[in-house]
Amino acid sequence: MSIDTQAIIKKYQSKTGDTGSSNVQIALLTARIKHLTEHFKTHKKDHHSRRGLLHLVSQRKKLLIYLKDANTASYSNLIIHLGLRK
Repeated sequence: MSIDTQAIIKKYQSKTGDTGSSNVQIALLTARIKHLTEHFKTHKKDHHSRRGLLHLVSQRKKLLIYLKDANTASYSNLIIHLGLRK
């Protein structure tokens, strides 16, 4: 299973060429987190990669806090599309 970054960027970008906005970064981090979560289902003792996963989760959390403060409408729309909150 690989991550299709171009499709994710195209889906969440606000304009063409937008690869660094918070929405795109959060969507890419979410895809990487889901990919690593699947990896840990078969490789339970891979603690080195687990540390990387924790770093990605922390980075996504910081970006979500920033987006919530900067643009609440975009934040709520993004978490619905990504399925992050219930």
